[in-house]
Amino acid sequence: HHHVSLLSYCWLPATGAQNDTEPIILEGKCLVVCDSTPSSEPAGSALGMSVRSGSGRVAFSASRQTNHEPTDMSNRTMIIYFDNILVNVGTHFDQESSVFVAPRRGVYSFNFHVVKAYNRQTIQVNLMVNGWPMISAFAGDQDVTREAATNAGLVILEKGDKAYLRLEKGNLMGGWKFSTFSGFLVFPL
Repeated sequence: HHHVSLLSYCWLPATGAQNDTEPIILEGKCLVVCDSTPSSEPAGSALGMSVRSGSGRVAFSASRQTNHEPTDMSNRTMIIYFDNILVNVGTHFDQESSVFVAPRRGVYSFNFHVVKAYNRQTIQVNLMVNGWPMISAFAGDQDVTREAATNAGLVILEKGDKAYLRLEKGNLMGGWKFSTFSGFLVFPL
């Protein structure tokens, strides 16, 4: 049986002290930590090896610190850009293009929270993979000053697949400070 320990609090690991069962810190949320070496299986199981090896650690989280002023590039691509990297383990998230490139085939978790402010238009935000919409979120309430299009989900990506956020409908005039976009490799396939 897998030994599963539920953590009710988070802590940041001391630099350099890499422990197999340390929690993954992602936007202050805690993930369940599993001990991936059950006694019934050989210690070198494929999953245990790849998750523990340095190359198996893939996580990013980016936020928006300044209000967005649409540029020629953002108006043309409609990609939502992030100017502040919080986490980029493995450096697979490119800040300039705000595109995540999958380093290997696996199940990836993504979540996003795109804020619209003082804007009466309905917005639709899509999580795109190689140009195809995978997950959508909407924000359209006309009476609130600040609202967010938020969603999360799991996606299977092949090595080299590109994931990013695209504004499908509406505009983000007036800024989307405090928006976030995060993702991580749950396990390789």
